[in-house]
Amino acid sequence: MILGIGSDLANIDRISGTLERFGDRFKNRVFTEIEQAKAERRRDVAGTYAKRWAAKEACSKALGTGLAMGISWKDMAVKNLPTGQPIMEVTGWAKDRLDQMTPAGHEAIIHVTLTDDYPWAQAFVVIEARPKAG
Repeated sequence: MILGIGSDLANIDRISGTLERFGDRFKNRVFTEIEQAKAERRRDVAGTYAKRWAAKEACSKALGTGLAMGISWKDMAVKNLPTGQPIMEVTGWAKDRLDQMTPAGHEAIIHVTLTDDYPWAQAFVVIEARPKAG
């Protein structure tokens, strides 16, 4: 069953401007070390950060809270599987919220997809609850 759906569209130029203006202060407030390392290795640094920004916004919407109610930006982190597929890992208050949303006997799976077409970066997040095996 689907527990939540979220989407977000971010302007890459806006994120680029924020990176130029606030630099590490912005990066360290919003992105985990893993997210920063990934973005800094990419040719399109601003586009990579913009996609992750959009993913965090989309995830907060799928959790039904937006960025209110105590969710920290770093409570939602985009990582990549060895295949390159993005995944969303939640900790802190975001994990607590996910646990509250998940029916007994089920496990929550967060699906995330990212795309960009300059000057836009977009993310969709779907939170699914699957019955636990066994």
